Amino acid sequence: MSTTDPAVSNASGFVPPPYPYDRLNRLVPIAEAHDGGVVDLSVGTPIDPPADAVLGALGGPDAARRYPASIGSAELRAAAARWIERRFSLEVPPAQIGACIGTKEFVGSTAHLLRLRTPDRDTVLYPAISYPTYAMGATLAGCRAVPVPLRPDGALDLAAISADDARRAVMLWSNSPANPTGALDDLAAVARWGRDHDVLVFSDECYCEFTWSGEPTTVIADGTEGVVAVHSLSKRSNLAGMRVGFYTGDAEVVAYLHEVRKHLGMMVPGPAQSAGVAALDDQAHVTDQRDRYRRRLERLAVILGAWLGTAVELPAGGFYLWIPVADGWATTEALATEAGALVSPGEFYGDAGAGFIRVAAVQPDDRIELLAQRLGID
Repeated sequence: MSTTDPAVSNASGFVPPPYPYDRLNRLVPIAEAHDGGVVDLSVGTPIDPPADAVLGALGGPDAARRYPASIGSAELRAAAARWIERRFSLEVPPAQIGACIGTKEFVGSTAHLLRLRTPDRDTVLYPAISYPTYAMGATLAGCRAVPVPLRPDGALDLAAISADDARRAVMLWSNSPANPTGALDDLAAVARWGRDHDVLVFSDECYCEFTWSGEPTTVIADGTEGVVAVHSLSKRSNLAGMRVGFYTGDAEVVAYLHEVRKHLGMMVPGPAQSAGVAALDDQAHVTDQRDRYRRRLERLAVILGAWLGTAVELPAGGFYLWIPVADGWATTEALATEAGALVSPGEFYGDAGAGFIRVAAVQPDDRIELLAQRLGID
């Protein structure tokens, strides 16, 4: 496997590459020029309202004026433990749970923190088609970012990892359900591989509530040794602006991350932690959101399938359509020009995604019907 370095470097040091979604800016005026404006299906940002009870739990003055616990309040970690027990029938002590400021922050920073813990390891393994922050987190940590190929079913091809890369790996990322593909990984196999090769496995499970094929799974199902699961309230509870996530798993690793993150001041705001407790303790609003996303996915698959002249498969999980096309950028530009819709070219998620587009089912029904109207599809 080859390494991936998304950064541009020069003699003066690191130069950040363009942020992927900023590269769509040139298409915004083209899409916006349509009557009714742009139908934005590019970024997976929730647009539906959070539950009233969650917003009502934002907390009083104590939650706002006091420094919040970096590891998460006792109440938030207990709520996370209750959710894990309900969702996965697993018991995890709150001491093995930590809060994070949304999971993107955690994904981007953890490689650096683990490299400090094991400086003799310099490699981050991550899915070859994936959320760009796994690779960028490796780069910012001064690590080699090594993409792991995917099997035809979208799971990690663990057999493709070389012995040298495994020996040098500070961590392996899995993402299930996957962004952008919607595929489900074999998390039990990933956990076994990590333990067999003495590589920490971090499993990004932020879309697990939107698992369409079977029941949600977690990497900690067969024990927490050597594995950490990462969860977010952004998608399940429409709280992307609140920035509440949590991680749980290996007792020693979680304790290490607790302590080092304290020193960095990585604290979820107190009012957001209070809202997080309410969100984790309520499943009804998640059921409602599942219904919305499923309905939108099915309708978008019909609309775009008719436009492309081919059947569009629904994902096994998540709220994205991952659609094979002849050229991802050309199809993205055609949708902006013909229908005023913004989608993401698959190249954003790795070179292997160049022949795809990703469509986020995050617009309300009337905007999706506007897309159908523009494309002349019933």
